[in-house]
Amino acid sequence: MEKLLPDDNNGSRHQRFIVRLDSGRTLLVSHNIDLASRIDSLHAGDTVAFYGEYEWNPKGGVIHWTHRDPQGRHVAGWIRHDRRIYQ
Repeated sequence: MEKLLPDDNNGSRHQRFIVRLDSGRTLLVSHNIDLASRIDSLHAGDTVAFYGEYEWNPKGGVIHWTHRDPQGRHVAGWIRHDRRIYQ
């Protein structure tokens, strides 16, 4: 994980952070903390794995839906940090 950003508290609350892929590309991860647990132990330099929905944008893209969908319309996503799964 490259950089922890302030939470987005407009509407559904999201924990946000930037990851840098092996390719050098950066992605914003937007993790809904109204539906999933916050990753309190997350710090710059940490390794994370994730599964979610990718949406392209000119800055590299965003990963969202890193949690279970309460309405069952999206495949359940997740984030793994320090051997714990957040979804």
